[in-house]
Order: sequence, then C-alpha cells, then structure tokens
Amino acid sequence: MAQNITKSAKDIVKETLDTVPAISVDDALPLVGSDAHVFVDLRDGSEQARTGLIPGAVASSRGMMEFHIDPESPVHKPEFNQAKTYIFYCASGGRSALAAKVAMDMGLSPVVNLSGGITAWKKAAGPLE
Repeated sequence: MAQNITKSAKDIVKETLDTVPAISVDDALPLVGSDAHVFVDLRDGSEQARTGLIPGAVASSRGMMEFHIDPESPVHKPEFNQAKTYIFYCASGGRSALAAKVAMDMGLSPVVNLSGGITAWKKAAGPLE
C-alpha cells in the first residue's frame, strides 16, 4: 500500500520560515568576522567544497548538527558553546531554517536563518573562502 503523505517538505519549510527569525544578506554581510556572531554552514561537505564557506563559518552538515551542538556528544563542536548569535545558512534557506528550529528547540540562542542562503550571498558578492 502506498504512503499517504499529508504534508509536503515545502509546507514544512514554509511553516518553519514563518517561525524562525531571519536575517537578510545585506544585514549579515557586515557581520563577517564579528566577535558576536557565528556563521554556521549546514550544507554537506561536497556542497561546501564546491562553493566555499562564508569566512570563519563553522561547517556542520544538517545530518550532524544536533550532535555538534550537544555538549555531551563525542563530536560536540565548542563553537556552539558561546554567548554569540548563530547565523545558519544552506544553499537557499530551507534546510537551514529547519536546522535553526531544531537548534532553538535544543536551547541554542539566539539563532537566525540567512534568507536566501549561500545563493543570495553569492548574488550579493559576499566573501567566500
């Protein structure tokens, strides 16, 4: 018997985008190198290698993010244990919005989603390394 999917991925992302705080590329550009902000790249390694990361960003693929945030995890990243604002991004903003929601549910705060993701960042000529 076929599954009866009642909510699409697009629907879930839209609901999440309505609840997760967002930051525009224009507002995020001057925050590169800021001592008060951490950019978090949620794309997988091949995407990161192909495009590069925002300078100073923490690489934490969507599949590993919860383990990187959790201080009791053996793969915890100390970058997630700071009194800073976390700016999550992916290719276009959908995965990072979902990840931001989970991170907020875990207690990470404050967390914002980069509207338009790395696609919008590149279009605005944002720096990459």
